[in-house]
Order: sequence, then structure tokens, then C-alpha cells
Amino acid sequence: MTVNWDRTLLVGDVGGTNARFAIAHMIEGRPVLEHHESFPAERYPTFLEGVKAFIDGCEVKPTGGVIAVAGAVTDGEIDLTNSPWRVSETELGTLGLEPVRLINDFEALAWGAPIVPPSELASLGGPEEGAPHSAIAVLGPGTGFGVSALVRDQHGNEIAMPSEGGHACFAPGDPVEDEILRILRRRYDRVSIERLICGPGLLNMHRALAEIDGRETHIDDPAQITAEALEDPRSQCGATLARFCAILGAVAGDIALTTGARGGIYIAGGIAPRILPFLKASPFRERFERKGRFQDYMAAIPTRVILHKHAALLGAARVAFAA
Repeated sequence: MTVNWDRTLLVGDVGGTNARFAIAHMIEGRPVLEHHESFPAERYPTFLEGVKAFIDGCEVKPTGGVIAVAGAVTDGEIDLTNSPWRVSETELGTLGLEPVRLINDFEALAWGAPIVPPSELASLGGPEEGAPHSAIAVLGPGTGFGVSALVRDQHGNEIAMPSEGGHACFAPGDPVEDEILRILRRRYDRVSIERLICGPGLLNMHRALAEIDGRETHIDDPAQITAEALEDPRSQCGATLARFCAILGAVAGDIALTTGARGGIYIAGGIAPRILPFLKASPFRERFERKGRFQDYMAAIPTRVILHKHAALLGAARVAFAA
């Protein structure tokens, strides 16, 4: 990746719930972020208004940049999967950003994960280091479920692979998960990973488990499930969150196998850092490694949670300065 350092650039990370922006500089070969601003996506009717409001507040105006968005980018445009916003590179050009590029948010995280300081990572098991020069994968639950990978070789070459892996089919791992799938099929017909492993998915899972147990539940907010689970891990909400973590581990293992991510798996998104002690004590790692004949292969792969709040912005900055 060849880098042009002498610029002031806009970087953004736009999800289904929040939009984050910063100004990026490259100092001694590493991206440095300043003038952070975060706001709920609902604050501005259109994405362009949100970007303009941020730029208007900057003393030094950016000349270009890269904005990471939660969804698939097609011909420089995106309809956010879990948001009413529509975004296009052409519209952003009317704000004086030239060039400006849209990339998938987890593509940005794939670029950002390797440069997150070790102090901003939390281990979920496995060795300290993965196989050198091997691919890494980044995945995680938030408003939705994102997946990406960074392919690396022994010559230092890297390329990020954006994907919509969160919309791959959910694969049950035991009889309880068979029943969860059966129940959710009545509502969705096709049940993707994202129908279970994200904020709204946590609520889907809690209701399905209640039906399996033959009991009622009146919870309608995923945050309440998390709060009650952390307060009492032995509660029904605790059982839901434990199942959530177990399935997350199984999915992470499937993605490691699919992408050959022997360099490590990074868990991103807003949920994992908030439930970190619970996640560490959960069946996550057991389910990650439980891959039959490939158990030894999986045991050699480190799994980590990204605690850095602006990892996607760091990745967007790497892409921006390479443009």
C-alpha cells in the first residue's frame, strides 16, 4: 500500500444507529485521528446533511476522504441495511470532497484491526499470536452482523475482502438451536446469522427460548436482556446471552475456516465490549474450537475483542491515505 501522507482527510464510520466522523492525518507512518464527533443517525434527515454539519465544524477543511458504511457498496452508492439513509460518492463530491470513497464498514475494520494497540484488545482464548502472514478475519454483532477479512502474504502485501457474511444462513449446533431455527423460520422463512447474532437478534433468540421452555416473556428491548444477564447470569436472560455467545463462537469458527484466518479472529461491533466478562466466561471459545477433525487447527487461532472505539476510522484512514 503506497501512502500519500501530506493531506487532511475526512474519515467516517456510519452504522445503523450512529455516525462517527474524524479528521485524519498520517504521522510517522500511522494514521492519527482528531476532531472526533459522534451522533445518532436519526439526528439528520439525510446523510449529506450530517457530513456537512461535521465539516462546517472543522477549522481545517478536509479535501477528500473515506467513509465506511454498514452495507454493500455498489457503483459508489449504498442503501444502509439497517438505516433509512442513502449515501453516494457523487453527492459527497458536492461538499468539496474530491476524491471521496465509500467502503463497507467491516472492510474498514479489516484494515484497522492489525494497527489497533495491544492495550485495546482483549483475548477470548487461543495463543498470543496467530500464524504470521496469514489472513485475519473481523466479525461482530451490533445493530447488524458484519464480516470481513484481510488477506496477507509473506511479502507484506494486503488486501481487504468486504463481504455480507452476516446474511449467510444460520447453522444450528445442537437440538436447542435446531428448535430456535424452526421457530424463526415461521417468521423469516430463511434465517440468517444476523437474525440471531445482533441487537434485534438477541430479542429473537430470547423469545424463541421462552417458547421452547413453554413460558411467556414480556421483554421487548435487547438492552434489558443484556442488563439482566449481567446482573444475574443464572437468570433466563443469562441463559439467552450465554446462548448468544455460544452461537457467536460457532459462527466465528466457521468464518475462520471459510477465510483461512489463521492469523487471528477479531470480534468488533458494539455488543462484545459491553459484555466482555460474560463473554470470556461463556462457551464462546469452546464452540469456536469445536470443529470436529479441525479442532487442532482452530486451537491455534487467537480470538480477540476490539475495544478501540474508532478502529473502523483507523482502517478508513489507511485506505484514504493510500488513494
